[in-house]
Amino acid sequence: EVIREAKILIDKGTKELCLLGQNVNAYHGQSGKSNWSLARLIKEVAELDGIKRIRYTTSHPSDMDDDLINTHGEVDILMPYIHLPVQSGDNKVLKAMNRKYSADDYKRIIDKLRTICPDIAVSSDFIVGFPGEDDEAFYNTIALVEYIKFSQSYSFNYSRRPGTPGSVMAGQVDEKIKSERLLALQEILAKQQLTFNESYLNRKTEVLLERKGKYKNQLIGRSPHMQATHIADSGIKIGQFINVNIEEATKNSLKGKLINKKTEVIN
Repeated sequence: EVIREAKILIDKGTKELCLLGQNVNAYHGQSGKSNWSLARLIKEVAELDGIKRIRYTTSHPSDMDDDLINTHGEVDILMPYIHLPVQSGDNKVLKAMNRKYSADDYKRIIDKLRTICPDIAVSSDFIVGFPGEDDEAFYNTIALVEYIKFSQSYSFNYSRRPGTPGSVMAGQVDEKIKSERLLALQEILAKQQLTFNESYLNRKTEVLLERKGKYKNQLIGRSPHMQATHIADSGIKIGQFINVNIEEATKNSLKGKLINKKTEVIN
């Protein structure tokens, strides 16, 4: 059914497909007598005429197998970006969260991905102040962040919700401490995001234009690494792939100048 839906979308002009699921890399489908993994599905979608970009989200570390990791080096149109939530860099906290992997497992996954696809961008999610998170546990999260160097991330304080296992766990963290830790974590993540975007300065990249910007003749699109990219030019249209030279970089976006444009337009 996924392939059939992809063909319908491509016939309507779609050039980029995102395979979406709450834990998309646990996907198992069936075609005839064959069982398909997400890696197999990506390869099959990549063979469809007209498709130019493939993404998938959101992934779970426990289901990042070597087959899927290798696909990042085998399928050219699979974008060099992965959102892989880790939540914490401390093994005791991960166990309390019922996450079936360790901080070292997560590092090994990213190391393998970067061996296969050296320029892959990695984003993640973090929960700060989960019950049992002491200073050492928080520092372990910071250590993991410093090791990975994320291109972007989302981070939140743990919220105690009645009826959930975490709400009755020992070691509830004081709200003030949560806020202080979150601020410290976000400061590091923000610096990493800015550093990643600044690495694009004076580089050429391809952008798929998606929507209008705030200013005259300005459109906003996405780079292969999912960065929002602003371009102002009277000759560009939503749905085009264009090549731009990046002239400005902030934490949240890039600004580029049109080099040339491709004529493909997405409906």
